Amino acid sequence: MDYLSDTLGIDAIWISPFYPSPMADFGYDVSDYRDVHPMFGDLSTFDRLVARAHDADLKLIIDFVPNHSSDQHPWFIESRSSRENPRRDWYVWRDAKADGSPPNNWLSVFGGSAWELDDRTGQYYLHSFLKEQPDLNWRHPAVKAAMFDNVRFWLDRNVDGLRVDAAHYVMKDPAERDNPPNLDRSLQGHKSLGAYDSQVHVHDKGHADVHQVFRELRALLNEYESPRMALGEIHIYDWNELAAYYGEDLDGLSMPTNFGLLKAPWTAAGVRGVVDGLEAAIPQGAWPNYVLGNHDDQRLATRLGEQESRQAAVLLLTLRGSPTLYYGDELGMREVGIPPGRQQDPWALTVPSRGRDGCRTPMQWSPDSAAGFTLASEPWLPVGSDHAVRNTQSQLLDPDSHLNLYRRLLALRRGSAALRTGSYLPVDSVPPDCFVFERSLGTERVLVAVSFSAEPLSSDVPGLTGRIAVSTERANEDNEVDGTLHLLPHEAVVVVEIPSDVEPKGEE
Repeated sequence: MDYLSDTLGIDAIWISPFYPSPMADFGYDVSDYRDVHPMFGDLSTFDRLVARAHDADLKLIIDFVPNHSSDQHPWFIESRSSRENPRRDWYVWRDAKADGSPPNNWLSVFGGSAWELDDRTGQYYLHSFLKEQPDLNWRHPAVKAAMFDNVRFWLDRNVDGLRVDAAHYVMKDPAERDNPPNLDRSLQGHKSLGAYDSQVHVHDKGHADVHQVFRELRALLNEYESPRMALGEIHIYDWNELAAYYGEDLDGLSMPTNFGLLKAPWTAAGVRGVVDGLEAAIPQGAWPNYVLGNHDDQRLATRLGEQESRQAAVLLLTLRGSPTLYYGDELGMREVGIPPGRQQDPWALTVPSRGRDGCRTPMQWSPDSAAGFTLASEPWLPVGSDHAVRNTQSQLLDPDSHLNLYRRLLALRRGSAALRTGSYLPVDSVPPDCFVFERSLGTERVLVAVSFSAEPLSSDVPGLTGRIAVSTERANEDNEVDGTLHLLPHEAVVVVEIPSDVEPKGEE
């Protein structure tokens, strides 16, 4: 907590599911929404966590998994016991087609049909993910009421918000029509198996009725005197469709998660296209979100490269909105190769190339055995082979390290009203390999420039007089800028404008 609050300087933490679970998908298959898995502690452990976070002036966001439960949840055990059980319709059960095949062509993100035949009752049940994760029927009023009561349980324990897992899957087409074929294979889903992308998923998720669910969830959050929020995991790359999740009157999700930069070409035009597209689409007063690393995708530093991952830090922490950081990205942690015998991810067990274990390895705290993460002889997943040099203990001592770049950016952001809440304005008159934008609030003006060029470049920014407050090349920090930016290859800088009534440094 001290590292997160004091050393790094963030504002909130989101923790993955900790609920009782058979762990078919690492806790995203919940068997009890109101308790803690014994391997993590108990409810008193959770209460101490909340209190400690708040003592450190950190908000705590927990994962809420509404689309599906575990097949070991008491609700599903009852539901599958007979067709007449009162909880039968708490899940989605359907008869087979005349030939015995599944009710429609919907596919599971994890591969194969989204329908599983249950021999006991002779019907199929729907699972958008693993067959051990049956989809809840949110069109049943009792399901919605029960799930909202589960939310209240945790809000009453003083959590500050929810990260809503697979938020856009909650409501499907009530007519359950087949999905059409995907003729444009560039329109691919998030980390899904190949066959999943053979369809355009217009009927098995994202039905318009989902917005009413989130309006009601937002109303529930607003019942509490201290502000509570909901961040929705939504893998949608049509900005107008994503923007709809804010609600017509900003009464939907507080922030739909924006994964656009994860898929964008790492070029000036590619990155700017995502930012400008989102800014143009979201409603007035809505608050953006940006993600560059998470628990489902290859590590940022591996995906982009060393210099590029430092650029990414500058972008993420200066764009308008709330940035989401993934643990270890502030160290430049790399994807870890997982030997076949050590793989844990169900995707890896199906198709090894799809495994997510490589980005979920232990946080690298020190050069010691197991990177200071555990005293156990062998952690759950192997530690990165570079942990002896890429760890918090070592990087804190190196002013040029990834970690100290993040710390300088977060400190600058915290002290700048323009970076925290100011407007965003792209600058057009720059070289094509450069993305430049302005953040301003009142009289405060901050300019951010990111070079995607492998060669040095210069860019005129008329009227700008300032100093480089943060750079990916630390030696250039505090250099003065007067109308022209000179950038090294792949350099990214944050320039703080010097007011006209203040004499530039070095002049008498």
